[in-house]
Amino acid sequence: MIEDMFIEPRYHLHRRKGWIEVVCGSMFSGKTEELIRRVKRAEIAGQKVEIFKPSVDTRYHEIEVTSHNENRIPSTPVTSPLNILLMVNEATVVGIDEAQFFDESLVYVCEQLARKGIRVMVAGLDMDYLGKPFGPVPMLMAVAEYVTKVHAICVNCGDLATHSFRKVSNSSLIMLGEKDTYEARCRYCFQEGMSELA
Repeated sequence: MIEDMFIEPRYHLHRRKGWIEVVCGSMFSGKTEELIRRVKRAEIAGQKVEIFKPSVDTRYHEIEVTSHNENRIPSTPVTSPLNILLMVNEATVVGIDEAQFFDESLVYVCEQLARKGIRVMVAGLDMDYLGKPFGPVPMLMAVAEYVTKVHAICVNCGDLATHSFRKVSNSSLIMLGEKDTYEARCRYCFQEGMSELA
């Protein structure tokens, strides 16, 4: 039997309850693509959806959430997760992209939304360019009902990639970039690259 690599919650069991689901992984692993897929399925089901992203993320578009494959959905950029609580309106589903760029108040916000009966979908990097837990994502993984870890392909060896390797010398924790700046690597190739940069 072939299993779907993206496991979604059994929605019919939770019609009156909210919950948190996290999609995480390295860069180029399909996190945003999976978030968009789930959002579109919720919309097809007739659910009211609101999407948010950090205003700092302007790589592809200032307003839209956009995947590396150029799939896109409208969103509302916010400077603080607390703004989300004021802007959910009548939504029954809330999507949040690039969660790693928010501060830890995002965990509080997501838990408040779930307590109100809202399905909360969050996508973000679980590790930074040093291979360390990144922002609020690890805590969200701990409190979420559902966690899906997606993988890219290591550009060096072709194995599953779990790390985002920064190809340029820059010690800033947050550095927006794409394939010119980052590449997906497996644990071994990531460590090898970090040794070369040291």
